[in-house]
Amino acid sequence: MKSVKLTDVGDIKNELNKYRKGKKFDINQFNQVARLAWLGKLTIQPLDPLDEDTKSFLVHCDFPEPLAEKVMTFDTDGSGMDILGAIHIVDSEQGEALIRIMEEGFQERVAFYQALNERDFYFSKFYKPKDGEEQASGDQG
Repeated sequence: MKSVKLTDVGDIKNELNKYRKGKKFDINQFNQVARLAWLGKLTIQPLDPLDEDTKSFLVHCDFPEPLAEKVMTFDTDGSGMDILGAIHIVDSEQGEALIRIMEEGFQERVAFYQALNERDFYFSKFYKPKDGEEQASGDQG
């Protein structure tokens, strides 16, 4: 955890302004966090909903499901910043982009589950029309 020296009020104000603006992920970090967003593994909220000047977001990156964690790469950057299981203060531009990615992932997962629900496994695996039936049904319709 970062410590702030309390000797100068100006330093404290500067440090608070840094937090209000948030921080940008680099490209590699953003892609990792965006994958988690698509999977629905982020919790995002405004840093300070009562302050209109604060546009940054608190972003918690939860751990992915075991299969996703095995298949996908989630690492640390050169500074040793862990993405998973941590809370980050993100600037407004990237925070809003992550929200849109979360919505997109949610919609695509819903469509996947709806298609899975409507899929007829039995007929695709066990029903094989006889040669004559296939052509006859095509001629009737």
